[in-house]
Amino acid sequence: MTGQKPVRRFQDFRWEATDLLAYRQDDGVPFKDVTRQLLFQAPDLLGELRYFEVAPDGHSSLERHDHRHAVVILRGRGRCLVGEQVFDVGPLDLVDIPPLVWHQFRATEGESLGFLCLVNVERDKAQLPDESDLAKLSTHPGVGDFLRAK
Repeated sequence: MTGQKPVRRFQDFRWEATDLLAYRQDDGVPFKDVTRQLLFQAPDLLGELRYFEVAPDGHSSLERHDHRHAVVILRGRGRCLVGEQVFDVGPLDLVDIPPLVWHQFRATEGESLGFLCLVNVERDKAQLPDESDLAKLSTHPGVGDFLRAK
């Protein structure tokens, strides 16, 4: 064990002895009202389990990575972009984000969107879209409106 208690209690979408962290530390990465909690970081498991919470009408950054993401929606409703499609998501939905696929999560107005995200413990830095990427994504039905949503 890493010095953490074997059981950390859960209340109000916070886990005890778990820091509430800023979503991103990179300057200039657009997102709105997102926090994260690092629940497990275990090199022997080769993965990291994190909890993200997107405040009402907030959104994560639009990005892609060399690694896969496995996401479980825990609470709230919202929409997510995975590749060239936008999906409505809600509690206990599973979202599989393959490597090098653009993705972004948006909470609906009036409620938070909370989700678990499992990724490799050793992973690449997020790749952000350039103007060409945004123009190409915007040609797909529904994606342009999703990307322009405030």
